[in-house]
Amino acid sequence: MTITITAFERSPDRGQGLARDMRVRWALEEVGQPYDVRLVSFKAMKEPAHLALHPFGQIPTYEEGDLALFESGAIVFHIAQRYPGLLPDDTNGQARAIAWMFAAVGTVEAPIIERQVAKFAEGDRNWSAQRMPLIDDRIRERLAELSARLGNAKWLDGPFSAGDLMMVHVLLRLRISGILDEYSNLSAYVARGEARPAYKRAFAAQLTVFTALSTG
Repeated sequence: MTITITAFERSPDRGQGLARDMRVRWALEEVGQPYDVRLVSFKAMKEPAHLALHPFGQIPTYEEGDLALFESGAIVFHIAQRYPGLLPDDTNGQARAIAWMFAAVGTVEAPIIERQVAKFAEGDRNWSAQRMPLIDDRIRERLAELSARLGNAKWLDGPFSAGDLMMVHVLLRLRISGILDEYSNLSAYVARGEARPAYKRAFAAQLTVFTALSTG
């Protein structure tokens, strides 16, 4: 059965690999599974056909046979459970990797997304200048905790796992802010993730969409 995922027809990140379909592309590349991509416009994401796949009108979605999934974390979790390569072999190691997946999207990503909303959607509000330093402080608190836990290790818990995949992609959203540069081990950790061949293939595939639009 062919795997089909959805992605932005015109990604707001201009091909930088920050849209959440990148996580799914990367996971599929890591486990060696081919996939098709259906590009959707912002208008189409709010229409009934797409809302039947994703009730909140976002991307990515995942379709395989009679299975349809939404939410990038849930999709990566499914891929990691179904195909070898993203979870350790032992039960306890699997549980810890899954915990790091939840930590990435539930604990670390939350203030990062809050920062993006405050900057790009609420930046013109008269209270924005006072709010941003508070958000950045919350981000730094999380990064300091994560940095202390990672230490000098290559990955979060033994070999590379779905937990690392999710965490690296979450941290990539901070690169433009410069905050990530304050934590040298986290910067190196993200660079290791980007250096993986599967990441490079996924990034190139996502960038091709933007490049085609720019030259078309």
